[in-house]
Amino acid sequence: MKPRVPLPRPLPGHPSRTARTARTATALAAGALAVVLAAPLALPADARTASASVSPSSQQAGAGRPDVGPDGTSSMHGDAAASDTTPNAGPGPDAQPVQPVVLGAVCPTILAGRDRMPLALCTEYVDRAPTANLLDPTTLLPVARLHLSAGALLGGVYAYVDGSDRLVTVDGGTGDIVRIAHDRGGPGGTWQMRIDDRFPVAPALTRACGAPGCDAIVSVAPGHDGRIWFATAKARAGYVDPRTGRVRVRALAPAGRTETVANSIATAPGGVAITTDHALVLVRADARGAIRTVWRRAYERGPARKPGQLTHGSGATPTFLGPRTGGELVAITDDASPREHLLVYRSDTGRLVCRQPLFRSGASGTENSPIGLGSSVYVASTYGYPYPAGTDGPSEPASAPIAGGLERIDLTADGCRTRWRSDVASAAVPRLSRAERVIYTVIRDGQSYALGRISPRTGRVLSSQPIGVGPASDTLQMVGTILPDRTLLQGTMTGFVAVRAR
Repeated sequence: MKPRVPLPRPLPGHPSRTARTARTATALAAGALAVVLAAPLALPADARTASASVSPSSQQAGAGRPDVGPDGTSSMHGDAAASDTTPNAGPGPDAQPVQPVVLGAVCPTILAGRDRMPLALCTEYVDRAPTANLLDPTTLLPVARLHLSAGALLGGVYAYVDGSDRLVTVDGGTGDIVRIAHDRGGPGGTWQMRIDDRFPVAPALTRACGAPGCDAIVSVAPGHDGRIWFATAKARAGYVDPRTGRVRVRALAPAGRTETVANSIATAPGGVAITTDHALVLVRADARGAIRTVWRRAYERGPARKPGQLTHGSGATPTFLGPRTGGELVAITDDASPREHLLVYRSDTGRLVCRQPLFRSGASGTENSPIGLGSSVYVASTYGYPYPAGTDGPSEPASAPIAGGLERIDLTADGCRTRWRSDVASAAVPRLSRAERVIYTVIRDGQSYALGRISPRTGRVLSSQPIGVGPASDTLQMVGTILPDRTLLQGTMTGFVAVRAR
C-alpha cells in the first residue's frame, strides 16, 4: 500500500467497529542532469533495456550495505531505495486460480526474508492494532503470530525485514523499535515468533517535543551506515544505532513551522530521503553521529487535500533511481493544482532536474510512490479513489469519480518527457518485475478487481485475471509482493489473495 490504511465501516457479518485511519509500516534542469550522468542518457527502448539498468541491490553495495533482506521482498516498496521493483518474475499470464486467505484484518505489508517464509503485518479490526503473521510458504496460512500493542498511529508503521530474516517495526504501546525473529522453538518444534531486540525511542521523542506521547514513529528503514533510521508523524528524523542502542532525533521543519510525515522513507549511500507535507528532505549522520540536513526542497501543495489522497501534501515515498548507481537521483510527486508534477532531484545536491506535469488537469493526484528504474519513472493516479472514512480533513472537491491513469516519464540529457499515458485504474501500488519486464498492479472496474500485467514499454495491458468482487476484495492501493517462486501476494480488506504461477 501506501502510507496509511483507513479501516472501513463494518463488513457484513463483522461486529461493529469504528472506521479510523490506520498507518502501516503501506504510503507521498537539463544541464543538471548532464552533470549527474557525465554522458547523455540513452532513452530505454523497451522493458529489456530497463531491466538491464542498475538495480537497487547494486546501488546498496555503495557506501556500505544496509542490514536488509532480499531485494524485492524486504520492504513494502521492495528495497531500501523504495524503487517498487523486484528481481522476481511474477505469476505470468496463465496463473493458477486465485487463493484468498482471510485473516479478518487489513494486510498492507507482506514481506519475506532469505528463508522465504512470508511475513504479513496486518491491522486487526477488533483493536486496530498490528499483528505479525508468519506464513507457511506452501499453504500461506499462519503458522505463528505475534500481536503488538496499538499506539498513537493506528495499525503500526512501515516495516522491513533485516538480513537475519527479522521483521523490524514499532511496538505502538511502548514506542520501542523491535526486531521480531521466528524459529521452530515452540512446543514440539512448532514455529514461534518472539521479540529479539527492543530499542526504546520514546524518551528521545519526549525530550524533542516536550511531553510523553507527543510524537510517534511512522516509518523505519535500514540505513547504509548500519543504523535503523526512522521518521515521525510530527516531521522528525532519527536513528537507533543497534550496536550501542544510542538514539538521535532531529526536526525536519524550520523553526516555528508545523509539518507532518505520512509516508515511508528511503535510504541510499548518500543519506535518507523523507517527504513531509511541505518538502522533500535529505538527511544523514555526520562523523560524530549528529543528524544533518543535507538539503531541503519545498514543493507546491495546492489549497487542500484531494479526493483519492489521504493527506494534504505529497502522497509519495521518495524513490531513489538512476542509470549509473541506482541512487544518483531521487523522485517524488508534489500536490499542485490543477495538475501534480513528477519532481526529480540530484540526490547529492538537491538540484531539480525534472518537473513534469501528471495526468489530466483537475483530476490529477496520487497517493502512491513512483516506480524508479534506470532513467524511467512510472506514476499511477489515485485521484477519486474511494478510501473509507478516516482520512485527514475534507477534500476539495468532497468526492470525485476514479480518474485512473498510469504514466511513464523518461529522463534524458534534455530534461524529461512523458513516454506514454494509460487510462488504467490502478487499485494497488504497481510493482515492476525486472525479470519478467512487466508491471503488475490491480485494475479496478466498478466493484471488480483483476490482477493486471502491463507493458512498461507501451503501457498496454498484456493480460488480466479476476481476483474478486465487492468491498472484501478491495486492494485499497496496497502493494503486491512477488516471492522468488513467482507467487504474488496482494493485501486486501480482509487479508490477502495469492496468485501462483502454473
